[in-house]
Amino acid sequence: MEKISAVIIAKNEENNIARCLQSLIGIVDEMLVVDSESTDKTAKLASDLGAKVIQHPFEGYYQQKNVALDAACYDFVLSLDADEALSPELQDEILKVKNDPRYDAYVVKRKNNYCGQWIRHGGWYPDKKLRLWDKAKGRWGGGNPHEKVIMEQPFSVKELKGDLLHYAYRSEDELLKKMELYADMGATSAFEAGKKISFPMVLLKTGFKFFRDYILKLGFLDGNVGYTIAKHSAYEKFLKYSNLNKMNKDKTKVG
Repeated sequence: MEKISAVIIAKNEENNIARCLQSLIGIVDEMLVVDSESTDKTAKLASDLGAKVIQHPFEGYYQQKNVALDAACYDFVLSLDADEALSPELQDEILKVKNDPRYDAYVVKRKNNYCGQWIRHGGWYPDKKLRLWDKAKGRWGGGNPHEKVIMEQPFSVKELKGDLLHYAYRSEDELLKKMELYADMGATSAFEAGKKISFPMVLLKTGFKFFRDYILKLGFLDGNVGYTIAKHSAYEKFLKYSNLNKMNKDKTKVG
């Protein structure tokens, strides 16, 4: 039987960490939490539930996740965010993997919750993520905040049944603050990569983002919530690229 380490990064997640870890008990063989110096009860709650807690200052999403990856005891790792939890069907699927690990990596469908409502359209479902894999064949990479697991080629992969439940946002204000943070991080990452964009293209990308999520990806079927999500997603796109445009202009002035 293959043993699995569950790895989680967290900061001030006392409202979520217990639910996350409780969904892992009896499923994985190690629970490891990399805590970014939380000021609430995150670390204590995790420790009380049997997780090993490592303190590490936040350096970026993929950097933190690689710290967790390197600290994991077992070859197969299951990576979760603190506000995520396994559904019963996904728990059963992971137990099957442990008994017969035929693939290098496994993809899960993430189902996102906004203000108590499960979102099924607008690009939010199925939000497929590679979250279970042989750590010898893949590490976190990409850019912040949209990090991803980069696997060595070639590799075999299978999609698991069941959902990874993501309790994403409890309020519209929480959604807006997170998207502003993501926009700032995304602009910085793009600027450091040498990317540029004109302001007309900023407007074009913003408009298309709303059209794609609300119309093409059927966000309107989620009602008013679908409109709110599409609106703020487009706003995040606008902030990211307008900030990138400004960074490049400021660089030109300094130069």
